[in-house]
Amino acid sequence: MTNDFPHGVVHEAGEDLQTALLASPEVYALWKGLTPLGRNEFICWVEDAKQAKTRERRIERAVEELLEGKKRPCCWVGCIHRTDKAPSRWQQAVLIDGKAKSGA
Repeated sequence: MTNDFPHGVVHEAGEDLQTALLASPEVYALWKGLTPLGRNEFICWVEDAKQAKTRERRIERAVEELLEGKKRPCCWVGCIHRTDKAPSRWQQAVLIDGKAKSGA
Protein backbone atom coordinates (compact mmCIF):
# COMPACT_ATOMS: atom_id res chain seq x y z
CA MET A 1 0.00 0.00 0.00
CA THR A 2 1.00 3.61 -0.34
CA ASN A 3 3.34 5.11 2.24
CA ASP A 4 1.42 8.39 2.23
CA PHE A 5 -1.93 6.78 3.08
CA PRO A 6 -3.62 8.84 5.82
CA HIS A 7 -4.07 6.77 8.98
CA GLY A 8 -5.54 7.56 12.40
CA VAL A 9 -3.92 8.98 15.50
CA VAL A 10 -3.48 5.57 17.15
CA HIS A 11 -4.34 2.97 14.54
CA GLU A 12 -3.04 2.30 11.04
CA ALA A 13 -5.45 1.08 8.38
CA GLY A 14 -4.88 -2.54 7.36
CA GLU A 15 -4.24 -3.45 3.74
CA ASP A 16 -7.82 -4.64 3.21
CA LEU A 17 -9.28 -1.35 4.45
CA GLN A 18 -6.78 0.65 2.40
CA THR A 19 -7.64 -1.36 -0.72
CA ALA A 20 -11.37 -0.72 -0.23
CA LEU A 21 -10.85 3.00 0.30
CA LEU A 22 -8.46 3.38 -2.61
CA ALA A 23 -10.81 1.50 -4.99
CA SER A 24 -12.92 4.64 -5.47
CA PRO A 25 -11.44 8.11 -5.94
CA GLU A 26 -14.60 9.59 -4.38
CA VAL A 27 -14.35 7.42 -1.26
CA TYR A 28 -10.63 8.04 -0.93
CA ALA A 29 -11.19 11.80 -1.17
CA LEU A 30 -13.79 11.55 1.60
CA TRP A 31 -11.33 9.51 3.70
CA LYS A 32 -8.59 12.09 3.23
CA GLY A 33 -11.09 14.80 4.23
CA LEU A 34 -11.68 13.20 7.64
CA THR A 35 -9.73 14.37 10.64
CA PRO A 36 -7.08 11.96 11.95
CA LEU A 37 -9.43 11.27 14.89
CA GLY A 38 -12.29 10.45 12.52
CA ARG A 39 -10.09 8.08 10.52
CA ASN A 40 -8.92 6.54 13.78
CA GLU A 41 -12.51 5.75 14.81
CA PHE A 42 -13.22 3.94 11.54
CA ILE A 43 -9.96 2.00 11.75
CA CYS A 44 -10.51 1.01 15.40
CA TRP A 45 -14.06 -0.13 14.56
CA VAL A 46 -12.76 -2.34 11.73
CA GLU A 47 -9.86 -3.66 13.82
CA ASP A 48 -12.21 -4.52 16.70
CA ALA A 49 -13.98 -7.17 14.59
CA LYS A 50 -13.26 -10.64 15.93
CA GLN A 51 -14.24 -12.58 12.80
CA ALA A 52 -13.11 -12.09 9.20
CA LYS A 53 -16.72 -11.83 7.97
CA THR A 54 -17.46 -9.10 10.50
CA ARG A 55 -14.33 -7.24 9.43
CA GLU A 56 -15.39 -7.49 5.77
CA ARG A 57 -18.88 -6.18 6.61
CA ARG A 58 -17.42 -3.30 8.60
CA ILE A 59 -15.12 -2.33 5.75
CA GLU A 60 -18.07 -2.36 3.34
CA ARG A 61 -20.13 -0.34 5.82
CA ALA A 62 -17.29 2.15 6.32
CA VAL A 63 -17.30 2.86 2.59
CA GLU A 64 -21.09 3.25 2.64
CA GLU A 65 -20.99 5.55 5.64
CA LEU A 66 -18.34 7.75 4.07
CA LEU A 67 -20.53 8.07 0.98
CA GLU A 68 -23.44 8.97 3.28
CA GLY A 69 -21.35 11.83 4.68
CA LYS A 70 -20.61 10.29 8.08
CA LYS A 71 -17.46 11.40 9.87
CA ARG A 72 -17.43 8.54 12.40
CA PRO A 73 -18.79 4.98 12.28
CA CYS A 74 -22.42 4.74 13.25
CA CYS A 75 -23.15 3.15 16.62
CA TRP A 76 -19.47 3.00 17.66
CA VAL A 77 -18.65 4.16 21.17
CA GLY A 78 -15.17 5.30 20.25
CA CYS A 79 -11.59 4.13 20.39
CA ILE A 80 -10.48 3.06 23.85
CA HIS A 81 -6.83 2.91 22.75
CA ARG A 82 -6.22 6.66 22.66
CA THR A 83 -3.87 7.92 25.35
CA ASP A 84 -4.72 11.61 24.93
CA LYS A 85 -8.04 11.29 26.77
CA ALA A 86 -9.57 9.13 29.44
CA PRO A 87 -12.24 6.62 28.37
CA SER A 88 -15.79 7.83 28.94
CA ARG A 89 -17.88 6.22 31.69
CA TRP A 90 -19.77 4.26 29.05
CA GLN A 91 -16.56 2.97 27.43
CA GLN A 92 -15.21 2.07 30.84
CA ALA A 93 -18.35 0.21 31.93
CA VAL A 94 -19.13 -1.57 28.68
CA LEU A 95 -15.88 -2.06 26.80
CA ILE A 96 -13.13 -2.11 29.39
CA ASP A 97 -14.84 -3.57 32.46
CA GLY A 98 -17.06 -5.78 30.28
CA LYS A 99 -14.05 -7.34 28.55
CA ALA A 100 -12.37 -7.91 31.89
CA LYS A 101 -15.48 -9.65 33.22
CA SER A 102 -16.02 -11.78 30.12
CA GLY A 103 -12.41 -12.93 30.22
CA ALA A 104 -12.61 -14.04 33.84
